[in-house]
Amino acid sequence: MVGEKKWVPYALLGPWIIGFLLFKLYPFISSFIMSLFETRGRNSTFVGFANYEQLFNSSQFIGEQFMNSLKVTFIYVFFTVPLILIVSLLIAYVLALKLKGVGLFRTAFYMPTVLGTNVAIIVLWRFIFRDDGLINQFIMLFGISPVSWLGTAGGAMTSLVTLRVWQFGSTMLIFLNALKNVPESLYEAATIDGANKFKQFFAITIPMITPIILFNAVMRLVETFQVFNGPALITQGGPANSTRVLNLLIYQTAFDGGNLNLGAAMSWILFLIIMVFTILIFRSSKYWVHYQD
Repeated sequence: MVGEKKWVPYALLGPWIIGFLLFKLYPFISSFIMSLFETRGRNSTFVGFANYEQLFNSSQFIGEQFMNSLKVTFIYVFFTVPLILIVSLLIAYVLALKLKGVGLFRTAFYMPTVLGTNVAIIVLWRFIFRDDGLINQFIMLFGISPVSWLGTAGGAMTSLVTLRVWQFGSTMLIFLNALKNVPESLYEAATIDGANKFKQFFAITIPMITPIILFNAVMRLVETFQVFNGPALITQGGPANSTRVLNLLIYQTAFDGGNLNLGAAMSWILFLIIMVFTILIFRSSKYWVHYQD
């Protein structure tokens, strides 16, 4: 009877395995193969790593565009990931306190994550950051001159970073769960020793949740490197390509420009960048992540 049911696990896993092979592994491998060819009309010619060399040649137009998008992506990630982690942790710390009505605030803070970056939210965000939008209307109440948020490089990048940080809900909930698992006895002992809340936060709270900080940092890093909706729908990569992140350039090159080979090469470079940064974070974790025995 037991032997007759050995096929059950394979039958249950079968659809997932087939889906993985068709929609994950096959596109993954075929995109790399595609990046090694140059297609003109119906004819494809094997060119090796020439597409990759072309992308890193800043004297060519596509190389210049690629290097600019790479720089923009790094700037976006540099500001976005730390801000998400800091804002999420601080709000989670406040919500972890036993305050009245904390459940309502928890729901309110999580709502932006539920809403995501769909078209309606993007339209709302564009309205907020217009020259006559809500933010400028608000700061003008204090006698401050309106800012062209979407008309300048700095303003456009600020709006995109703000949009992403605004969606800190999932990161906050993970931090909140970690904070609740820190033993109260540690805080009680620290209080007896005369440590205030500020010292306890850095001496107890932070070290105890470093594994969760590592997890959130990696997840947000991978996610932020792949940003697309905000730059594509709010700024369209402008002004003057100042917010054209790498994922947007990949889309424009592969689909708008019809050059799937270069688009595939860019995708693989983005994949390698994410992999390198992820490995570096994990390698560095042995110096700052503390696991409980």
